[in-house]
Amino acid sequence: MKKGAIFDMDGTLFDSERIYKNAWLETVEYFGKDRGAELTKEVSGASEANCRKIIKNFYPDVDVDKFFDHVIETAEKIFEKGVDLMPGVVEILKFFEENGVKMAIASSSSHAVINRNIERADIKKYFTAIISGDDVRNGKPAPDIFLLAAEKINVPAVDCYVFEDSYNGIRGAYAAGCAAIMIPDTIQPNDEMKKICAAIYPNLMDAMNAIENFNKN
Repeated sequence: MKKGAIFDMDGTLFDSERIYKNAWLETVEYFGKDRGAELTKEVSGASEANCRKIIKNFYPDVDVDKFFDHVIETAEKIFEKGVDLMPGVVEILKFFEENGVKMAIASSSSHAVINRNIERADIKKYFTAIISGDDVRNGKPAPDIFLLAAEKINVPAVDCYVFEDSYNGIRGAYAAGCAAIMIPDTIQPNDEMKKICAAIYPNLMDAMNAIENFNKN
């Protein structure tokens, strides 16, 4: 068993990726633009800076700041009501804790949003480090956030699992040298993901069971 586990937040720990997806699509309609089929895939898991670049690429004539702010404001209205944990979250966190695996969160979201979510769900106690997209110069799909998370929990990146639901997150985890494990949510794995993932599981419970069974044999 590896000594470190790094978790993405949106779509991995919390059922929030659908909220963001709908917020993006609602914003597209609000600005009177065509729904780019690849837009939500491109922005999923991406840092704020990269999201802004993607907006500019898709819609060169829009005010990027107003567009991005509308996305966040739309999503925040829903988040204020609370967001559910994904299946298997508590179980895998307890499993890693019992086995001495150090854990971190590596999310493109802000510290304020991360802390709000994990405090409400009472899972903050499991994490040694919380890394936000604000803490690194290059966000996902760059490896920086995962390398920093591994450093903060004092475990080499190659000895860390990374649990992600997005293409950008998996790309970053793979580039960092971590064992990239995809837990698909709104986006299913493509050929690239199947090639670079250490494993793909439908949920965190199945991932936990597979890790446990592997280490028994």
